[in-house]
Amino acid sequence: MTSTTPARTASRRGAVLAVLGLTVVGTVVGTVVGTVVGTVVAAGPAVAHDATTDAYARVTAGDDTDVHVELDLEYDLLMKSAWLTAEAYDARGPAAQVAQLAEHADEVAAYVTERFQVAAGDDLCAPALAAAPTVGDRGGKAYATVALDYACPAGDGGRPGTHTLFSALFPDAESFVHTTETMVTYDLDGEAGSAVLTPAHPTVTTGGQGTWHRLGEFFVLGAEHLLLGPDHLLFLLALIVGSRRLRDVVLVATSFTVAHSVTFLLAATGAVSAPGAVVEPVIALSIAAVAAGHLWAVRPGAPPRLEVLGDVATEPRRQVWRRWHDLSRSDVTRLAVVFAFGLVHGLGFAGALGLDEPWSWGLLGSLLVFNVGIEAVQLGIIAVLFPLLVLLRRRAPRAGRWVTAVVAAAVAVVGLVWFVQRVLGLG
Repeated sequence: MTSTTPARTASRRGAVLAVLGLTVVGTVVGTVVGTVVGTVVAAGPAVAHDATTDAYARVTAGDDTDVHVELDLEYDLLMKSAWLTAEAYDARGPAAQVAQLAEHADEVAAYVTERFQVAAGDDLCAPALAAAPTVGDRGGKAYATVALDYACPAGDGGRPGTHTLFSALFPDAESFVHTTETMVTYDLDGEAGSAVLTPAHPTVTTGGQGTWHRLGEFFVLGAEHLLLGPDHLLFLLALIVGSRRLRDVVLVATSFTVAHSVTFLLAATGAVSAPGAVVEPVIALSIAAVAAGHLWAVRPGAPPRLEVLGDVATEPRRQVWRRWHDLSRSDVTRLAVVFAFGLVHGLGFAGALGLDEPWSWGLLGSLLVFNVGIEAVQLGIIAVLFPLLVLLRRRAPRAGRWVTAVVAAAVAVVGLVWFVQRVLGLG
């Protein structure tokens, strides 16, 4: 009979855990990085939040039973989607673009009214152009403003009690656009609020939405914008693989959260603004910088770094307390860099939400819930990935170093590619 010593059992258990940790971590981070790299190679320039464009709708009550809608749509995509000539969508400058919109007003109106509809109860409202389309700037891009009046049938008491808004603007079926979101603000049927219409959820009903329902939509939207936004997701991954101790990941995550929350709320409420042409390249650069900083710290010949968690069980309580509060100069520098980049990421989150309405308590509540959705996904990713990295680094230190170095290098390369593309205006 073969006996198994405790040491051999522990060794086997450690080997199994190491293989498991390596497999799971490799699968998770490989999928994330592979998906993003595949997007860059196969689909062309990277676009933040996986959306080629956003549409904006301001909906208010008109005269009698009318509903007034003002749509802001990216000019060149609108002209391409309406199947107009290259002369129309290649026009540059407000004067030339307004002239093209006037010349093709019927085609533009037909495209827009087919894809943005208003219903009163079960009856569709009849749309008509309310004014000649104009052109303005939004985030450094030319946007056409199309004003429409929808004549709705009257209910028993005059104006219907609820309206349903539907948007299928720039659908995925159009090969040059995908994952379009329509940001709607409305003051209709005695209710003021905001909604985001997506291909999966293309409608909102005014006058019948409760506060909790609307806040729930913003929570889901915030979660989706982090989970489906490759740039912010890669930045978070760079922070995780660059953290060696539980304290490290807690501090950098807190620093990032505080920073992006501040600028997100300020930008979304209109207190501060920054052009997307500046924000998006800096976000890409932040991804590369944080990942490259980790590679520099683990380069051959670099000073040894502290181990993941240490033997907390055998340390005096005072020493454990000090390990959480004594920050080295490199710790402070890293936190400052993360905080600075977090401020920029907050502007990116606000730009993704794209709200354009006066400040109100309702707006503030929606923004806070949107931010909570972002944080819920962020904490979930950290809770899954960091313990697996800890397990891998403890049970198989060499494999752990290789995995984190390879992931950091891949993230840095993707960040640099995006930076160049966005500086050159290619994405």
